[in-house]
Amino acid sequence: MDYLNLEELFLPEQLLVRDTVREFVRSEIRPVIDSYAQDHREIPDLMRKLGAVGALGPFIPVEYGGAGLDLISYGLIMQELEVGDSAIRSAASVQSSLVMFPIYKYGSEEQRLRFLPKLATGELIGAFGLTEPNHGSDPGSMETKLVRDGDGYRLSGAKMWITNAPLCDIAVVWARDEEKKIRGVIVERGFAGFTTPETKNKWSLRASKTGELVFEDVFIPQANVLPEVSSMRGPLSCLNSARYGISWGAIGAAVDCYETALRYAKERTQFGKPIAAFQLQQKKLAEMLTEICKAQLLSLRVGQLKDEDRATAAQISMAKRNNVHMALQVAREARQVLGAMGIVGDYPIMRHMMNLESVITYEGTHDIHLLITGMDITGISGFQ
Repeated sequence: MDYLNLEELFLPEQLLVRDTVREFVRSEIRPVIDSYAQDHREIPDLMRKLGAVGALGPFIPVEYGGAGLDLISYGLIMQELEVGDSAIRSAASVQSSLVMFPIYKYGSEEQRLRFLPKLATGELIGAFGLTEPNHGSDPGSMETKLVRDGDGYRLSGAKMWITNAPLCDIAVVWARDEEKKIRGVIVERGFAGFTTPETKNKWSLRASKTGELVFEDVFIPQANVLPEVSSMRGPLSCLNSARYGISWGAIGAAVDCYETALRYAKERTQFGKPIAAFQLQQKKLAEMLTEICKAQLLSLRVGQLKDEDRATAAQISMAKRNNVHMALQVAREARQVLGAMGIVGDYPIMRHMMNLESVITYEGTHDIHLLITGMDITGISGFQ
């Protein structure tokens, strides 16, 4: 779907990346995603498949296992993956923006060489630990602690709502040290005292494993501490990268819902003609398409700014908030076009809608992003 001829604005290599991932989703994800979501199971070997198609850390330099792509290409990858399902995009987003990005940006050369190539192939699965049971929108009040112990630290606390937690081989975890500084550490599976209980009975992101990261006096060697950051700048910069990718991903979910509704409206006959012939259905379809086009332009512009290293956190917040809200509204309108058929697993709309109820909350809630933008335009914080 390219109503505004946006393909003219992309480079040939960007379109090649998009088309490669689009074919992967068409062949590997679409045929199976509904059954895995219905059964609350993750797709087997998903991370290695994502690694093979170049969807993990695509903006990471080649020398560390990435593809060295620009950030618009990264956005297009996220868009195509979420056409398949938010859980698929979430897995790639966490691995890329929340695990590989901080190791690349704030890690030592030894950490980059040790972890990034295996994360890029999906041989290692990563998780990101920031949100806590008592602190979601206010991560600065985190309670997870690092206490100096010889040539390392002892890590105590818990993180919650963590994508890939039950599967992860490593987790990039943010905690407060004895000097009240926020530090990132790489926790490895097998470290004594580190457990990852699964969160069950989800109605959303059912094709993805979610869980907790629990640390009971876990020893973290100094070699696993990210050396180049000691403030909230670390996790917030990771969130900016993830939020940017989400702004593209939400477009993918919206496109799948819109295209499903359009096909159905042309095929479904009532009162002797396709329901696409009725004015109210055309209104729904026209408004859905308009909002999708606006979201595409917003993410494209933010991507251009990110590639120039000029995008602000507030601009990224605007794109994430707007595009996820748009996608959720499109899913709801598309469900109405399908009527009762919209709730069954034969069509992807209800699955997308349930997923988007998580996406509109994680990586900054809808309201938090409004406050970020509001503070930016007024110069006054509305958080207190």
